[in-house]
Amino acid sequence: MKRLRVRQALGSETPVESIVVKGWVRTKRENKGFAFIELNDGSCLSNLQVIVDEGIAGWEDIARVTTGASISVEGNLVESPGAGQKWEVHGTSLTLLGDADPETFPLQKKRHSDEFLRSIAHLRPRTNKFGAIFRIRSEAAYAVHKFFRDNGFAYVHSPIITGSDCEGAGEMFRVTTLDPASPEACNPENDFFGKSAALTVSGQLAAEIFATSLGDVYTFGPTFRAENSNTPRHAAEFWMIEPEMAFADLTDDMNLGEAFLKSVVGHLRTHCAEDLALFAQWVDKELDATLDTILNEDFARVSYTEAVDILLANSKTKKGKDRFEYPVSWGIDLQTEHERFLTEEHFKRPVIVYDYPKDIKAFYMRLNEDGKTVAAMDILVPRVGEIIGGSQREERIDVLNSRIAELGLNPDDYWWYMDLRRFGSVPHAGFGMGFERLLMMVTGVTNIRDVIPCPRTPKHLEF
Repeated sequence: MKRLRVRQALGSETPVESIVVKGWVRTKRENKGFAFIELNDGSCLSNLQVIVDEGIAGWEDIARVTTGASISVEGNLVESPGAGQKWEVHGTSLTLLGDADPETFPLQKKRHSDEFLRSIAHLRPRTNKFGAIFRIRSEAAYAVHKFFRDNGFAYVHSPIITGSDCEGAGEMFRVTTLDPASPEACNPENDFFGKSAALTVSGQLAAEIFATSLGDVYTFGPTFRAENSNTPRHAAEFWMIEPEMAFADLTDDMNLGEAFLKSVVGHLRTHCAEDLALFAQWVDKELDATLDTILNEDFARVSYTEAVDILLANSKTKKGKDRFEYPVSWGIDLQTEHERFLTEEHFKRPVIVYDYPKDIKAFYMRLNEDGKTVAAMDILVPRVGEIIGGSQREERIDVLNSRIAELGLNPDDYWWYMDLRRFGSVPHAGFGMGFERLLMMVTGVTNIRDVIPCPRTPKHLEF
């Protein structure tokens, strides 16, 4: 017999005889002589109703068919007389595949808090909310690759272990084979690579290698930050999408970021409509409006200096109280509350802020003619704030050398990076976007721990 996924069964155009469905029991209701089972196999949000009659093969196990148990049912897909469902399965045999003790199985038919579900991250994908999140995550990953492939970008696998700090912040996880208690651990030359090594904070520098040879490229992989941030927006391990374009400037970068966001949101709207509707109903009532704005509005573009002027002009409420918790002045790194004001209240649409002060940006960003700003840009979206950060890269070797020295970085770590400027340097630009930030944007979920399978945060390394 042919196994049908629940999604396939519910989407069938005609009745189908002699099928097999397999999945986990969401609920079971027994009447005299028969039982109704709501079955879900993770392929979609909706359950498939299965009806089994007393006397079929496997009926002797019906008492053990409890919430969380896995079963296989042979039967026929027939039209359902019940409201709200087109099809149901009339079972001709039932096989219990795996018990779930009803006294200890933690996912019963009730709403559980996100905090509780994080403690059982190995089981939470079986809930409606998290099943939907991880289906959206899967489809979003495909949408990312599709956008770049359709636009002629080559996919680059950047290294996970690195000897250089892309961001210059030093918040990196060290990689070593040495016992920390041994005398050898004091000298990196004794270690596996003969030098200090760390988990990458970004694939950008490797992407620049390939942008200056293949043209337009992108990386999409895990990155790691050893910052002790216990916030809903930070994790120690997350995934980054980082395109890099040769022969491109900051305007090209902004255009790419806007087109990319619109494409991915449009794709998910088409292919994950049922799952997204769950979040629009239960998580964020403004979600549909936010996604409509991203899809249908041109993104506003404003310089950092203009953005600061707007924030300063609106720093007080009509009642004269401070609007912002974090004071605004030229030179600060904009906070989420500032970004959300710009997108939600002032412009009422996504905003691209560009030309940031050099002192708050990384060494590789192109210095502008004013000597105090760099050709950097952030894309801000309503209800999230910053979702993309990018820049035109510094292609002038003398300026790049000065920036490395100014920030106290070791130029020996970047010898190969400088070679890209020595041998056929070209203007180039790119950006980075945290994949989890994208998922938070399209679902309305406010905690990064809830859009990644096994969250890695300070003092937390379960699963």
